[in-house]
Amino acid sequence: MPRFMDNTISPYPLRIITLPIDASKLKLQSLRILNVGHLPGRIMYREHATFEKWAIVYIAGGSGTYRVNQGPVQQVESGSLFVFRPNCTYHYGPAPGGYWDEFYFSLEGSRIKEWQESWLTQLDQVKQVGTEDAAQQHRIERIFNLMESGIPGNIDRAALLVESLLFEFIQGAEASSDTPKSQQHSNLIEDLTLSIYQAFDAQAFANRHHISLSTLRRIVNDYSGFPLNTYIHRMKMAEAKNILLNTTDSVKVIASSLGYKDEFYFSRIFKKYVGVSPLLFRKSMHT
Repeated sequence: MPRFMDNTISPYPLRIITLPIDASKLKLQSLRILNVGHLPGRIMYREHATFEKWAIVYIAGGSGTYRVNQGPVQQVESGSLFVFRPNCTYHYGPAPGGYWDEFYFSLEGSRIKEWQESWLTQLDQVKQVGTEDAAQQHRIERIFNLMESGIPGNIDRAALLVESLLFEFIQGAEASSDTPKSQQHSNLIEDLTLSIYQAFDAQAFANRHHISLSTLRRIVNDYSGFPLNTYIHRMKMAEAKNILLNTTDSVKVIASSLGYKDEFYFSRIFKKYVGVSPLLFRKSMHT
């Protein structure tokens, strides 16, 4: 377990995990975790800090302030979430004599741009997403453990978990009065996202979530605007494009990794949603 002491940051052991393998080994190239950290009882305040990559920061306890460039000083409390991004200067941390408990996730990849275009808005504002509960702690701990394993597939899963956790945080900030029903729907969409590398059985999935197949279809359509099968294929084809661009894996291998037993069926689906065959797509993007 990678824990170490740095009394300039915190009087307690820090846990920081850096991507333990070459990023080229990851299948999920559209979203990569570079490192994760837990800084319990952080006492250090930073000024004029800059970052080369994106980072998501969640404060589980304590308080302090956050400021972007020459913008206003914003209060940070337990349950706050904020963002670091390239080309900005940050001043942040607890007040003198104070502390906060910090979790951070440093990221890169094309999905971050997609977030900005849809649901991750007002990037320079502190968001109150709620205090940490047992379920959130379990998910955060799972992300850390998956990263620590050093197994490419586990690190891909960790990235998807960060995405779903962040999405739920943001949704919670926008609608703090989430009902149990909407929480159930969020968990369902998260599970769908995590199924990207599996063959998809809609009836089995619905049974696992104790809902009818028609209810599953309605929830997915309300969330995405697409029919269930279309949504699943679109997720898989988006990832197929990233694998084609960032690896030399054969079409057969890529199809199998995304849960398609028949590479020819996979190729037909790919052409339907992308417009060209997998091999032509790879060739056109590399010329």
